[in-house]
Amino acid sequence: MTTPLKLGTRGSPLALWQANHVAALLRPILDPRPVELVRIETHGDRDQASALSQMGGFGVFTKAIQNAILDKTADVAVHSLKDLPTIPTDGVILAATPERAPNGDAFLSTKYGRFDDLPSGATLGTSSLRRRAQILNYRPDLRLVELRGNVDTRLRKLDEQSLDGIILAEAGLLRLGLGSRITEILDPTWMLPAVGQGAIGLECREADAETRGILEAINHAETWSRVLAERAMLWTLGGGCLVPIGATSKLADGVLTVRGAVLSPDGRRRITATHRGPADTPVAVGQELAAKLKDEGAEEMLATGIGERGASAP
Repeated sequence: MTTPLKLGTRGSPLALWQANHVAALLRPILDPRPVELVRIETHGDRDQASALSQMGGFGVFTKAIQNAILDKTADVAVHSLKDLPTIPTDGVILAATPERAPNGDAFLSTKYGRFDDLPSGATLGTSSLRRRAQILNYRPDLRLVELRGNVDTRLRKLDEQSLDGIILAEAGLLRLGLGSRITEILDPTWMLPAVGQGAIGLECREADAETRGILEAINHAETWSRVLAERAMLWTLGGGCLVPIGATSKLADGVLTVRGAVLSPDGRRRITATHRGPADTPVAVGQELAAKLKDEGAEEMLATGIGERGASAP
């Protein structure tokens, strides 16, 4: 077949890195069929002024790409999985996840060597409600400011606005060759990553069995199991964009362990739980973890969240 397989992607440097990475995985499988990138502007790309938590949980970075799949402008949607709501989109299916990158949250500073060195009142930049809530829970004495833009823009703001530090995803920095800018990877005992952080999600049309089979050839089984459990937890909790939720997972000897946290937006309340189960039943593991969190009292905080069910805080 000479018709190219078209990968729909955002146009940011990180999104293009991810799409090119997926293309490199697919080309040996499809040769001589070409693989092409289709750049798509999303709502989140157009609106660089609003706080992400105020833009609604309807897939601000993903919906336009899904629409391109449905109208056949593209065949595959390449997402940062943490941006992809767990609520299903009719006609589109999550088909595969390549191997996950490190999923930590990174502290960057030109003034301080560790996060714990930040003095009371220090100014920290982040666009994520999840990060804000966990920082306020751990260090309520810090001053947090909204930080939007791609990775390069945020790094420039760190330097130009004399911020004491910023928080970015470890995976994005490593993928862009900016690992040297990382001051410290934050301890996941208090800073849990976003659901799916560090993973790339690949969607295609549900009826496109051929493309689905192609994508399954580059699926990474461990990553798939872990992210299915994390996303099942998020879906079962029903958390919207105004509810900070974090998760981390690991798989060893056939046992999947997932830890989750639900916080109030101001960070004053935090509920955590851990659950283990068979790696071949990841959805059940995630659902059972969500039930534990609700039993511990998360239901009240979840009831205050507004937004589309299952949209993780970026």
